[in-house]
Amino acid sequence: MRLYEYEGKQLFKRYNIPTPNSVVVGDFSELDKVVYPVVLKGQVFIGRRGKAGAIQFANSKKEAETKIKELLGRVIHGYEVTKVLVEEKVEIDREFYLSATIDRTKHKPLLIVSSEGGMEIEEIAKKPDAIIKHYLEIGERVEPYLGRSIARKMEFKGDAMLKVGNIIVALYNLFLDYDCKLVEINPLVLTADGKIIALDSKVDLDEDAMYRHKELMQMGIEARHEIGELTKREKIAKKAGIPYVDLDGDIGVFPGGAGFGIASIDLIKHFGGNPANFMDSGGAPTQERLRLMIGLLMDNPKVKVIFGARFGGISRCDDWAKAVVQYVLENRPQKPMIMRMAGNMEEEGRKIFEEAIKEHSELFKNIKVYKFDTPIEEVIKEAIKESI
Repeated sequence: MRLYEYEGKQLFKRYNIPTPNSVVVGDFSELDKVVYPVVLKGQVFIGRRGKAGAIQFANSKKEAETKIKELLGRVIHGYEVTKVLVEEKVEIDREFYLSATIDRTKHKPLLIVSSEGGMEIEEIAKKPDAIIKHYLEIGERVEPYLGRSIARKMEFKGDAMLKVGNIIVALYNLFLDYDCKLVEINPLVLTADGKIIALDSKVDLDEDAMYRHKELMQMGIEARHEIGELTKREKIAKKAGIPYVDLDGDIGVFPGGAGFGIASIDLIKHFGGNPANFMDSGGAPTQERLRLMIGLLMDNPKVKVIFGARFGGISRCDDWAKAVVQYVLENRPQKPMIMRMAGNMEEEGRKIFEEAIKEHSELFKNIKVYKFDTPIEEVIKEAIKESI
């Protein structure tokens, strides 16, 4: 679960990691609290915000107000700017990179540092010897001497080495204390007047461990989407307890359980289509729940066709059929549905569809339900064809 930059910096301050003086704008009167010139940072869950236009500069309160109004409400790579961090502008002498994360191949915590940093860190990482890695054992803390040793490798000397060593220790303590997946400072800067400052923050928490950190809620930090803000449909699904994630495609996926939901996405991609979502409608969902799931797909303007599949086990095909039929009768959807049904109570489910199609042929003209003898691959191929 990713934090906004300003939230990450709130945690930094708890660990005495230096950050620029700043305010989060909710009321323009707060602009009286900063010294100009300032940097205006739209708070969204993306990297490279400068290149996306989410970072601006202002030399006066009037200029700051104008640019903040332009930033608020902007949608940047799918994320709306609802808050702006107003931060003192510092004169940068050098930029560095510092992070703590988990190496999932070696199953160990890892410190990653570099004597270079900034927006081009991905390119910097390609240089030989540009990145320094230090592995730790699970539960191990970074002792002060190790922090200083790593700072020395980053080309710091004297008082600066001591300061950066302390920041490395503090950053790793934060990483462990809050059950983080990632804590990153990019860039950590040496200013023209010799200060060491964390100019940016990136903190990813383990949402499943948040119950251990009640103070986060007191700071206004609550569980949210893993990689960003929830979309409107994801919020509806989460409130209803439906596992659902929006993707970028145009084929709505209405599968059975989570396993087949993932397999459906893979098959659609394999045959050249673009899935619009992940969804888990397994178990024994209620009629209301099933209809809500269909509605999420029908309400997505990107979705051109819905691929559905029910392998009846614990969940019954007749319940699935009833939900689809009732949704169609109540909402008269225009998007085609290409589906396959097999398993528990399949014949009963098929009769429900046949009677509905017979009585309301016009409403069901774009709805096809195949039997078990039609390979699922062929059903997916037909759905892809409908989306073109």
